[in-house]
Amino acid sequence: MSHSLTAKTKYNFNKLQKRLRRLTGQAIADFNMIEDGDRIMVCMSGGKDSYTMFDILQSLQRAAPIKFELIAVNLDQKQPGFPEHVLPQYFESLGVEYKIVEEDTYKIVTDIIPEGKTTCSLCSRLRRGILYRTAKELGATKIALGHHRDDMIETLFLNMFYGGKLKGMPAKLASDDGQHMVIRPLAYCKEADIEEYAEHKEFPIIPCNLCGSQENLQRKNIKMMLQEWDKTNPGRIETIFTAMQNVTPSHLADNNLFDFKNLQKSDVAIGEGDIALDKVEVPAIPVGLIQDSEDNDVMVVELN
Repeated sequence: MSHSLTAKTKYNFNKLQKRLRRLTGQAIADFNMIEDGDRIMVCMSGGKDSYTMFDILQSLQRAAPIKFELIAVNLDQKQPGFPEHVLPQYFESLGVEYKIVEEDTYKIVTDIIPEGKTTCSLCSRLRRGILYRTAKELGATKIALGHHRDDMIETLFLNMFYGGKLKGMPAKLASDDGQHMVIRPLAYCKEADIEEYAEHKEFPIIPCNLCGSQENLQRKNIKMMLQEWDKTNPGRIETIFTAMQNVTPSHLADNNLFDFKNLQKSDVAIGEGDIALDKVEVPAIPVGLIQDSEDNDVMVVELN
């Protein structure tokens, strides 16, 4: 019985690993994230996402037809009780190139932000500046972050609900100063898959005590909302992500994206044309979902 269970567990893990590799590879190809000769600084927080990203990138590195380097970088923000030995031991056990950057951003944040208030904004700005500087020092051509599909969707709703912007988290982004290229290789990967993968691999997870204990964060409310949607309306999350890949500016209301003011009657219909008076047809199956015949999992695909 135990042998059968072990075999089934191994089969499920292999299927999961294959899915994560495939989706990561697809995102890298779709956005041209990695090129021949790249030196990629992989940002390691000690959380499940960054461990998974580094592990998958290593496996892709071994099989890729192009050559690229990986260097793991952790920013030790001097949080009280931070186990500073965990990541160095992990990197050394793998025999990979790594760098630990020590900066006391914890003191800066706690000195400036009143107790009980959200620290994420200031913390992320400080962290971003330090990582950009480190990438330059290391000669990195790309900076890889471990954000996944769920992070991107949550950011979309955060900006909509609180910021009044239709703006998400890009899979690839050039920094404001034009000196760095940020990539998110896990852009197509589900958080649930990453969590399961990390548990199976038994990564030495380090919790973020600086921000994780603040229950008033808006992102947590968005996450709960999306989780509830996923329970009551299976497929909705995948459809939302598909919508993020299929934008029709002529059917929104941003004059900067579409020149509504100079639109003429004689202009050729753009997008789906005039559907204002049409009866809305709701698909029986959420748009963007297909059954993956390879592993019997539902996955999102980009529409033509």
